[in-house]
Amino acid sequence: MRLPRLQGKVALISGGSRGMGACEAVLFAKEGAKVVVGDVREEEGRNLVEKIIGDGGEAIFVRLDVTSEEDWAAAVSEAVNRYGKLDVLVNNAGVGAQSLIEDTTVAEWDRVMDINAKGVFLGTRQAIPEMRKAGGGSIINISSQLGLVGMSESSPQYQASKGAVRLFTKSAAIQYASEGIRVNSVHPGPIVTPMTEARRADGAAQQVMVSRIPLGRYGESEDVAYGVLYLASDESSFVTGSELVIDGGWTAQ
Repeated sequence: MRLPRLQGKVALISGGSRGMGACEAVLFAKEGAKVVVGDVREEEGRNLVEKIIGDGGEAIFVRLDVTSEEDWAAAVSEAVNRYGKLDVLVNNAGVGAQSLIEDTTVAEWDRVMDINAKGVFLGTRQAIPEMRKAGGGSIINISSQLGLVGMSESSPQYQASKGAVRLFTKSAAIQYASEGIRVNSVHPGPIVTPMTEARRADGAAQQVMVSRIPLGRYGESEDVAYGVLYLASDESSFVTGSELVIDGGWTAQ
């Protein structure tokens, strides 16, 4: 019988209440992890935890605003207090944006950078000491295919934030490799999630996006979750500082 791929591991997932984060949480629990779902969407998060528990998994919800140092400290402390350690952190929380540089306000730039980039920094910084105590761990940072290439229909703050996640990941991987803490980034292309709902509902915008994907469709949350699962598991024990691109071929062109 195959052993669960995350048996005995404790995983904290930011932005875990819906979309890719929720899919990751459900999959992690099925694969044996004790899951801490962190999000500002409390009702959705608690409902998800109830579902995971109902299906035989272990999970708790913590309120987590990823721009808050205090929230991160509380979330990591809750994970350790409840389950004894922290093995995996998925920095999944993020927001999108669409604007030209000239139309982007300073406030909007700061908002997106705070959530998408500073949130990854704060979570990583808080997790490292606990992973050190556990003898190692895996941090997975969700970037984007637009953290690798440009796109006129996106926004400067979104792409800058996702590019920052990519290079922050490499810096962290190098700094903590000797302690058995692995850090990798995942770069999804267009995925069917609540974040992409408005664009998918716009026929012209949908056509633009799909035309750039050689596989000819949006990805599903499961497509990303299985990649994240690999990086969270011991199967990827020799993988750090890498970029896992899950974009239907977008960046291959």
